Amino acid sequence: MKQIDNQELLHTFLNQHQISQHFTKDMTPYLNLFFWKKGEHICFEDEPVNHLFFFVQGKAKIYITLKNGKSLLLCFYEDFKLIGDLEIIHSKTSTASVQVIEDAYCIGIHQDIVRKYLLNDILFLQFMCQSLSLELERSSKNSSINLLYPLENRLASYIFATVDHSTEQAPVFKENLTELAELLGASYRHLHRSFESLCQKKILKRQDKGFVIIDVKQLEEMAADLYK
Repeated sequence: MKQIDNQELLHTFLNQHQISQHFTKDMTPYLNLFFWKKGEHICFEDEPVNHLFFFVQGKAKIYITLKNGKSLLLCFYEDFKLIGDLEIIHSKTSTASVQVIEDAYCIGIHQDIVRKYLLNDILFLQFMCQSLSLELERSSKNSSINLLYPLENRLASYIFATVDHSTEQAPVFKENLTELAELLGASYRHLHRSFESLCQKKILKRQDKGFVIIDVKQLEEMAADLYK
């Protein structure tokens, strides 16, 4: 994580997402811009959260770690979201881990400032309630996906969400498959069979240390409406 001293970029994000409309008081003096490189964590589960973050650009995956040591994917963030709202209400430690899978920016307010100025701000509380209700809806949907959708579809969704689509070359998926199997709640053998199925359907092509996506459209169709 790196704090960015760039007022022009900060105000660009503020205007783009109309963040100031959620405050009765002018909170601009208390807002700071933060940047994470791909692979870095915004927060770790069960560790202190010192800021409320407005996720304004990039992409991240949210996951939890179970008591058996395995991780489970909850969802992806790739649009405007609040991070740390639950922690303000009931705890100072994070309820999930948030890892950046594409360079990301957040606007942050220190928790002390939030508690001092915003927990009595009707506009902000209404916004936070809306955010929490959307998270509840998302959590319910994604829990159903984990239970009811075949692994092949969930794998397609994960691949489509995490690869870089901005390059002119065919996207390549490279991740630790043992860790991926845990995230998707599957055995390594089941995951391997799902990769083989996607290769047989000519959606993926195996290469050294990864898979080339040769049919992005079909992959997207298989991943529709999953892990949003």
